[in-house]
Amino acid sequence: MKDDLGCRMGRIEQMIRYTLWNSGCSRIVIGVSGGIDSAVAAAFCEKAIGGKNILGLSMPSLVSREEDLEDAEMLCEQLGITHLTVPIDPMMEAFHGMPGFVGTPYLEGNLMARSRMAILYYYANRDNRLVCGTSNRTEFLLGYTTKHGDNAADFQPILHLLKTDVREVAAELGIPDPIIKKAPSAGLWPGQSDEGEIGMTYAEIDDAIRALELQEWKPKNSGEEKVLELVRKSEHKRLPAPSLVGIC
Repeated sequence: MKDDLGCRMGRIEQMIRYTLWNSGCSRIVIGVSGGIDSAVAAAFCEKAIGGKNILGLSMPSLVSREEDLEDAEMLCEQLGITHLTVPIDPMMEAFHGMPGFVGTPYLEGNLMARSRMAILYYYANRDNRLVCGTSNRTEFLLGYTTKHGDNAADFQPILHLLKTDVREVAAELGIPDPIIKKAPSAGLWPGQSDEGEIGMTYAEIDDAIRALELQEWKPKNSGEEKVLELVRKSEHKRLPAPSLVGIC
């Protein structure tokens, strides 16, 4: 990627500006978690339309790390982005009152992701903004996203970048080192890490994805087999909902 990094980064800025122009909107809202993906997406938005036109929302829960919120605030200050903190604990507490509620990390994690997206779209509707997504290609292919949660957005500036590419771009954009170097985490429960949950490092996953693409998605080792299995199992997250439109 290094050979054409500048050109590829320029295309992302152009896509953001065109998407806004085509929508009739002039401002953006983005969830800033303190992680590298949202930091890179926010930085691209700032380069495209300026920080004054961007609202960054941090939406912590009881299991969120204080240092993540501090990093999100630091990033927004660096980029000149307006920053708001909207805790989601009251919403999660309300969900606990639903009949038959079961509070597993998986179920509550999906509720958190969908609650955060509902908040983002509230501010988007209120201010005539577009919601910027923060998903990368690695997590999208593996299904490491929540349907109608963190994979919902009006545009996705880094969806074509593998996680290792995001790290390379982050350094070029001047993202603070504490954000680049921290272990990726969805913040679903204390001590949770993406790589620990998946069982592979992002470097290993991205190497497998690149190899599978060259091999027409025919695995040659156990790592590639595991990645391919995750890609196949999560296909429903990347496809539109089945319907009979155009058939009946």
